[in-house]
Amino acid sequence: MEHYLKAFVYSPTEPFLFTQPAFWIFFFVVFSIFSLLYRNIQVRNSFLFIASLFFYYKTGGLFVLLLIISILINYTIGIKLFRSKTLIRRRTWLTSGIVINLFILLYYKYIYFFTGIMNTLFHSNIEIKDYFAVLGNSVMNTHLEVATIVLPVGISFFTFQALSYVIDIYRSQVKPVKSIVDFGFYISFFPQLVAGPIIRASEFIPQISRKFSLTKNEFGHAVFLILNGLIKKMIISDFISLNFVDRVFDAPQLYSSIENIMAVYGYAFQIYCDFSGYTDIAIGLAMLLGFRIPINFNSPYKAISLVDFWRRWHISLSTWLRDYLYISLGGNRKGKMITQLNVLITMLIGGLWHGANIKFIVWGMLHGAGLVINKVIASLFSKQLRIPIWQQLCGGFLTFHFVCFAWIFFRAENMEVALSIIRNIASGIDFAIAKQFFSEFAGILAILGLAMTIHWLPARWKEWYRGQFIKLPVSAKFIVIVVVALLIYQFKTSDIQPFIYFQF
Repeated sequence: MEHYLKAFVYSPTEPFLFTQPAFWIFFFVVFSIFSLLYRNIQVRNSFLFIASLFFYYKTGGLFVLLLIISILINYTIGIKLFRSKTLIRRRTWLTSGIVINLFILLYYKYIYFFTGIMNTLFHSNIEIKDYFAVLGNSVMNTHLEVATIVLPVGISFFTFQALSYVIDIYRSQVKPVKSIVDFGFYISFFPQLVAGPIIRASEFIPQISRKFSLTKNEFGHAVFLILNGLIKKMIISDFISLNFVDRVFDAPQLYSSIENIMAVYGYAFQIYCDFSGYTDIAIGLAMLLGFRIPINFNSPYKAISLVDFWRRWHISLSTWLRDYLYISLGGNRKGKMITQLNVLITMLIGGLWHGANIKFIVWGMLHGAGLVINKVIASLFSKQLRIPIWQQLCGGFLTFHFVCFAWIFFRAENMEVALSIIRNIASGIDFAIAKQFFSEFAGILAILGLAMTIHWLPARWKEWYRGQFIKLPVSAKFIVIVVVALLIYQFKTSDIQPFIYFQF
């Protein structure tokens, strides 16, 4: 009996991941109960809300209380904001929503960063204590660690989602949700809760009151996305990470120029396959439950400019930053100089969103400067209805390598490691070592080459093989699932590999 009870208890050493059998047992149970309840919309939503809270508890422990607090606060503010008749009251509630949400995010994610700056500038000795844990211990008689602040998993995602809800109500783009259960369900929907996509209220809330719908083709599409995501994560991302990329980034000085170069390329596809793999699985799971989540990636390394890259990479974040930050700063309405400054500020915040570290600031500023240069160059030339193929190829080559260069700072443990990698790459390629490298790491390079090939396939080819899978009879789909499961088992590592964006 005690063994079964452990399944309901949070364990920090056993994270609740899409790549672990425990999650799929959980989803099977949820889907089975869901199949009995789905006809009653309110009961269905209530059940999925409870299941989502349990999922977050299994993923983040008692931080589920923080999620519930966020739901209560933003639901209340949304109602109060909508009912306010005067502009000053509306702005007061909007400001309250923004300040409270950002305070929680800043406290958990950036307190060490800002305290370090304060201690450096003013030679102070401010010590960090988790005051929420102190309050929890006193009220609930728990024994939580108070000496350090632990980052709640997925806090950046559900906070940005809550912020968009409050701001959209202020802008009269959506109406507040009447039921707190429905609002809680929107904020906590488990497939995308801890690593996105960031779903706008206008995209998801109308679906909450709709009847369940899942066609045969949609079922096939959902299964395809889940399998595709698992392959990206477990066969490509985890394999090249553990067997090559991590080793080089941990000690770049021990490796040659060609090995450092290939590690950077490897990381570019590791993070893409990891993050887009999570998104594929999330979209597939949501679809099986009758909900549609917007895409978050669109073959980003096919981009022919940096502007194009950000239309394809982490689309939910880039559009969020555009609509709620860049436009709020003035967008392109206040002249060219202010426009470029707004771009830089937006990308700086985008870098900081990933973490309070100088390396993320550098990464964000690199992309900000790149976007400014991109826009300046584009303004010097008249818009062409059709860009010549040679320009597309050159643009794609330069964009991919700029993005890879910026990934060095994003992935490196610190600035010293990032600069070490750049120095090693700049030292030049020793072709004798290169020959040996390609021989020793043939398997890694084969997986990386396969990932690159599939990524750069024409879209119509990808649509074709996805369509062929969708058309397969159920028995044939089952065979494909078994084959993929066996492949994943062969590639599976003994070490648990969380999704990269769980830390954000």
